[in-house]
Parts: sequence; C-alpha cells; structure tokens
Amino acid sequence: MLDPEEIGHSANMRLLANVPLDAPFDVPEAWGTDLAFQGDYAFVGNYEGFAVHDIGDPAHPEVVTRVACPGVQNDISVSGDLLFLSIDEPRTDDTCAGGPTGPEDPSGWEGIRIFDISDKAHPRYVSAVRTECGSHTHTIVPGKDTGTVYLYVSSPGPVPGSESCPAPHENISIVEVPVANPRSARVVATPELFPEQRPEDESFAAGCHDITAYPEKGLAAGACFGDGVLMDISDPVAPRVLQIVSDRDNFSIWHSATFNNAGTKIVFSDESGGGLAPTCGASDDPTKGADAVYELTPDRRLVRHAYFKIPRVQDAKENCVAHNGSLIPVPGRDVMVQAWYMGGVSVWDFTDSDHPKEIAYFERGPLPRAFAGSWSAYYYNGHIYSSDITEGLDVLRLDDPLTDPAKAVRMTELNAQTQRSYG
Repeated sequence: MLDPEEIGHSANMRLLANVPLDAPFDVPEAWGTDLAFQGDYAFVGNYEGFAVHDIGDPAHPEVVTRVACPGVQNDISVSGDLLFLSIDEPRTDDTCAGGPTGPEDPSGWEGIRIFDISDKAHPRYVSAVRTECGSHTHTIVPGKDTGTVYLYVSSPGPVPGSESCPAPHENISIVEVPVANPRSARVVATPELFPEQRPEDESFAAGCHDITAYPEKGLAAGACFGDGVLMDISDPVAPRVLQIVSDRDNFSIWHSATFNNAGTKIVFSDESGGGLAPTCGASDDPTKGADAVYELTPDRRLVRHAYFKIPRVQDAKENCVAHNGSLIPVPGRDVMVQAWYMGGVSVWDFTDSDHPKEIAYFERGPLPRAFAGSWSAYYYNGHIYSSDITEGLDVLRLDDPLTDPAKAVRMTELNAQTQRSYG
C-alpha cells in the first residue's frame, strides 16, 4: 500500500482505510472484482474466491473470512442468507475444487454458484446452476413474493468451437432461486433481447455484459456490448424490450448502466479496450471509455444528452476506462461514484444532464502491473468502498456540502445492479 500522503485526491475525499489482499488471495491473478453489502458487512469478489469484511467501524475494517473458490470473475451479490457468484470460464465441475478446462470441452461447467452466508465467518457452498455461455455478471431481481429471487445472467458469446456457447447468442439466462430451497435453483427462461440476430460470423461479442434493474419502476437497462437495451421487467421472467440504442461512433463496449433515483435518466458506460487500454490520455477521444447520460422521456424513450470522462489526464501506462459505480443518495440531485481502474475513483454530478462535472476524486497513480486500479466503487451508509484489483479494499471518506445529505440515508443491503429508491 502506498503512503496515503503520496496518493492523489481532491480536498474533499481521502483514504480512510485499506485492507490489502492476503492468503489465499496472494497469487499473481488474485484480482479483486465486484462488491456487495449487507448490514455491517462488505463482500468482495476475487478471481480466487470472495472475502467477507466487517465494516461496522469503517475506519477499521476487519477480514471475517476469505473463501478460496476460484473462477473468472466471481462477480458477487447477496440476498438474505444467500450469496451468488458468476463464473465465466469453463471448469471441470461446479465446485470450488474444480479447475479450468478449455471451451472445446463439452463437459466444462460455468454459470452461477450459490453459498449460504447465514454464518458470515463460515460461508457454506450450497449448489450451482449451469448457464449458457457462463455468467460474466448477474443481477438480482426480486420475485413477486419474498420466497423467490431471480438472477438475470449476462454473458458474452458465442465462443468458436464451444458446445456450451454456440452462435448465435442474443439472449440472457434467468435463474429462479427458491429462497428456502436454493438447491433447486434452475434456469426458467432464456429471453432473446434482439429482434434480429446478428450474422453468426461477426467477431464482436453478443449477449449482454451487465444489466441494472430498478424493480420499483418495472425497468431494467442492459449494457449489451454493442448496444444499450431498455426493458420492461414488470413480469420478471418475461422481460420485454422497449428500446435499443446504439452509438457506433463513440462507444465500443457497452459495459454497465445506472438509473438516477427518479428513474428518469440512465448513465451507460463504455469499457473501450476491455479494461486494459489507456483511454484517459490528453489526446484520447473524449467519448471512448466514457459515460453517456441519457434521459428517459415520459413515454419511456431514451434520448442522449452528454458524455462524461474524468478530467484528470492519465499516462500511457495507466489502464483507465469507465467501470462500476453507484448512486450517492443525495436527495434532489443526481450524483454517482464510479471506478476508473488506474484512473481511480471519481464522484460526479449529472443533475444537469448536458453538463456533468466531477466533484471529487481519489487515485493511486501508475501501478507496477498493467491491469490494476479500482474495479468497483460504491457508496454505502456514509462511505465509499472501492475494490481495487491489486491493492484490496479501500474505504474512502467524502466530505462535501453537496453530498453530505446522503449520510442520513441508511441501507440494510446493497447490490449496485439492483437499484432501490431512497426517498
């Protein structure tokens, strides 16, 4: 960990604490990934498994346990006593003991793993569900009653030569999880999102990268590699496409989406270069690897207004691109915090859809590895938590008159891709 005094940051944001990676996450590709929260706990995905942190005292977070369960990329979410992991690589079996196998292996497994976390110190593997083309990310969508949750599974594809991910791949998978009996979880639907299939020989990925649901509004927004998709999810097992938006001139890889609290705007991000490219240099295109602010009209049509990219120039060795973020619950304003890999963590205001602006930041600067920096940065109960790929869990304190009202908003659970109204 760098000396906090050597880390770049705005006057209104500072590093409060850091929990470095440690065994069993001390191997070269033990990369930190996504975050989820529940009560006084933060759950952090890692290519080698996941960790549970006690954040009851944000200035002194403590590791409760680290669970070794390898799999790319272990995208993580929690709901009640259940924890879900996305596995997007074929493996010899669905357990934590299995190893990687090739895409040409017809018996290779990839999909969703399920854990019981009723005992936070001793998570227990419960079951797994195979999904088409694996699971790169997933999104929790509550059922019509508390006894069922659904997972919208996003995955890239097709994979040449693969029996489990053949062309075409224009759909997502929906996994139904009976809360009282997660062992019986199963795929109940594979809705196709695109009315016209792309030619099978096209080289870019199909399917979706990420989906954000806003169940209270009956809406979801999918970042589906080459397009953004707006969906009606009033029936959670039968999502209905309302609109597909494209931006071939400015966006390369539609990565993720965030609604504002009112459900009248959506921020789509572009992961140009797949997270490995330095897109934040002085001569780089201001839209490549950036965010786009869309407004949602009363008849539920998306209209693009402006782009946002961090204003701090990064050097040619820093992978920098828009990545995972969440709203900061400031009543009456649209403010979010977002990870930018080596570009650090940015807080920006898009209340004025045509003139978004950064209001706070934190960044370590160039790191020794080519793939590094903040993977996910989310606001939870008064602090910002960042999962840094190589440096572990960061806790950031934000003190600003504009965002201070958010400190009064308390959450009991947060999965950033399942949005809930805060007032």
